[in-house]
Amino acid sequence: MLESEKQLKQLANWVAESSRIVFFGGAGVSTESGIPDFRSEDGLYRQHFRYPPEVMLSHEFFMEHPEEFFQFYREKMVAPQIEPNDAHRILARWEEEGRLSAVITQNIDGLHQKAGSRKVWELHGSVYRNHCMECGKSWPLEKVLETDGVPRCTCGGIIKPDVVLYGEGLEESVLQRSVQALERADLLIIGGTSLAVYPAAGLIQYYGGQRLVLINRSSTPMDRYADLRFSGKIGEVLRTEEEIRCHR
Repeated sequence: MLESEKQLKQLANWVAESSRIVFFGGAGVSTESGIPDFRSEDGLYRQHFRYPPEVMLSHEFFMEHPEEFFQFYREKMVAPQIEPNDAHRILARWEEEGRLSAVITQNIDGLHQKAGSRKVWELHGSVYRNHCMECGKSWPLEKVLETDGVPRCTCGGIIKPDVVLYGEGLEESVLQRSVQALERADLLIIGGTSLAVYPAAGLIQYYGGQRLVLINRSSTPMDRYADLRFSGKIGEVLRTEEEIRCHR
């Protein structure tokens, strides 16, 4: 039997035995839906812009150059027409089956919820939530997309996306729920992330279980601690695991 087949059968066994799976995901989860990531060969950080993407996605740049921020944000960060892929759909099914207790995501695209997941902790916020910086009024994504230049509230204040920019802190309540889920998990699957972005990547230390699975195309700092490691696409790995489990 090929080593990858043995690993997939082991993953299928673990999923079947688990009731508190936590999936910790990054940009690689959504690349299979057509959303570019940041650090890969075709990622945003390899593309050429007037300013580096990490600069344009900073709090300082947002405050000083809001028009240029929103131009980049609308063109590169928002894609409401994109649909969930197999990874999103399978994770939603696991939650419905009572196997998965939480998805902890670094993504802001809302695809997990679109696929049907309910217990999703969005570390970096969501493009679907926006608020006025003056009066606090909430606005839908459509308001940001249909506006030319800087979107404004009825009170005149700037409407800011509820996404965590460089230089901003993560929401404390989301961090607490993520930590609680990791502490209680009986299986942790990390997918589509290089684990290079902190403080999000630091949450992994709160997992106290015995089964750690990594699915990522490139190496990560956690590779040596993984019980199973896959370098293929996340959707393909999870779909194959399901096929094995359903046909046992």
